[in-house]
Amino acid sequence: MATLGNITFYADDPPALARFWSDVFGYPYAEFDDDLRAHLLQGGLQPEALNSRGLAEDPEGRGPRLFFHHADGPKRGRNRVHLDVTAPDDGTGDRRSALRAESDRLVAVGASVVRIVDQTWGPWPELYIQMRDPEGNEFCLQ
Repeated sequence: MATLGNITFYADDPPALARFWSDVFGYPYAEFDDDLRAHLLQGGLQPEALNSRGLAEDPEGRGPRLFFHHADGPKRGRNRVHLDVTAPDDGTGDRRSALRAESDRLVAVGASVVRIVDQTWGPWPELYIQMRDPEGNEFCLQ
């Protein structure tokens, strides 16, 4: 059975987008460390190739590993796939309060709010905030 490897983003500035998503998930920002960098360079990569990549990785291996690759052109249109990010419980028991607090935190690190969705889908309530990362990739904060 297959398992998820990376979630890969094409980006204009892969290291900067990796820093943003590291902040979103609370991962320490990880550049290619000295040993890995040396191994990749010995394998034939040029320094500019490493500078056109980025990585956001959970050091405990529980969360998703995000890989960022330099795009060959600007983003056009809406994403065909997006991430749903779950806001942490803020201890108040108020989901709206938790969403507001996390949205404010994400805006402070570079996200932007597109719209707030508060509706029902059939019998189920839907409450989430549609957002964009610094390069315009859509994601939802739920």
